[in-house]
Amino acid sequence: MKTTRKTGTGRSVAARIAAFNAGRDPERLALKYRALADNPFSFLRGTCHLFYDDLPADGPLNAAPAAWICGDLHLENFGCYKGENRLAYFDLNDFDEAILAPAHWELSRFLVSVLVAAEALQVQPSDATALCEVFLEAYAAALVDGKARWVERATATGMVHDLLRGVKERSRAAFLDSRTDIKGGKRRLRLDGKKALVADEADRDKVTAFMASFAQTQRAPEFFKVLDVARRIAGTGSLGVERYVILVRGRGGADGQFLLDLKHAPGSALAPHVRIPQPIWPSEAERVVSVQRRVQAISPAFLSAVHIGDRSYVLKELLPSQDRLVLERWNGKLRRLEGVMRTMGEVVAWGQLRASGRQGAATADAWIAFGREARTWRAPLLADAQAYARQVVADWQLFAAEYRKQTAS
Repeated sequence: MKTTRKTGTGRSVAARIAAFNAGRDPERLALKYRALADNPFSFLRGTCHLFYDDLPADGPLNAAPAAWICGDLHLENFGCYKGENRLAYFDLNDFDEAILAPAHWELSRFLVSVLVAAEALQVQPSDATALCEVFLEAYAAALVDGKARWVERATATGMVHDLLRGVKERSRAAFLDSRTDIKGGKRRLRLDGKKALVADEADRDKVTAFMASFAQTQRAPEFFKVLDVARRIAGTGSLGVERYVILVRGRGGADGQFLLDLKHAPGSALAPHVRIPQPIWPSEAERVVSVQRRVQAISPAFLSAVHIGDRSYVLKELLPSQDRLVLERWNGKLRRLEGVMRTMGEVVAWGQLRASGRQGAATADAWIAFGREARTWRAPLLADAQAYARQVVADWQLFAAEYRKQTAS
């Protein structure tokens, strides 16, 4: 699998990024650019479109079974959440770019993320390569097993178990206290410029009116009564996309309220590059939600594809940022990271098995065969990831230099 990556179309890295992000909310887009300039891993997380722009149209990276992929697989797109059954799970949790594509695309992006993040994690390059091998070995073995499993507290180990235990023990009141302030006996969203920004009157009215209509379709309409609305700051790649955090009545009382996430679904960055025929979705939000429901073992609470005017949005319960793994806490014990890589490899495989045969995806038998053939594609796939990881760092250096130049002037 010798792959020659493209490197853009003659435009600078900064120009390519600016073109992709045109039209986004300027205030949050400024936060995104600052994050991109900070370090190579943040740059990789926020420039999914560059990764796929640089993929060759033909070649070995396209020679893999068709999978329903999240499309932006990296170390921080795994995490814990409470499902519809209110139990906590560890799984993939970002499907904005979800699409039907060759499985190698998903695996390659994850491997690149491990290699690029190595310096920030203070992991030696040789150890980062070994972690990639652990991930691929676990992924292939889970495919060969042929059964889609899941990760919950009772079955998790190591750092993932610790994270799930923390989710179970976290109280709703404590979470609300971390994101809101009580004024005059009423909770209001905290507009701290880090997780939330003020929403203007038009946006507040739009969201409130939508939620009132949405509530009438639910079994407990009073649960969704809006108490406050703010523009949400979260992630890296999606910064600048229209997004809100909504405080609703929930079960009643100051400590029974819930936070919801409402996010515009503009389309997958992979769409211009994938050659596999795609379903005709009713909307982009339907694409995101449909793929998420078929890949995850249990869906997050309130996950819905909704519409406001001619735009589609994904609505779900807001996930606390602390429900993501803090990999820096590996404390110099490589086996802790190896355990995480093993779990992540299994989770990816289980998701592909779970969604097998759906609207063009490979069958379970094809996935089992692909896992058994891993010795033919593992080493070349990793070699390609190592080469592209170097390209990511080079692109980051160019972007960071341009960003510093512009912000200094």
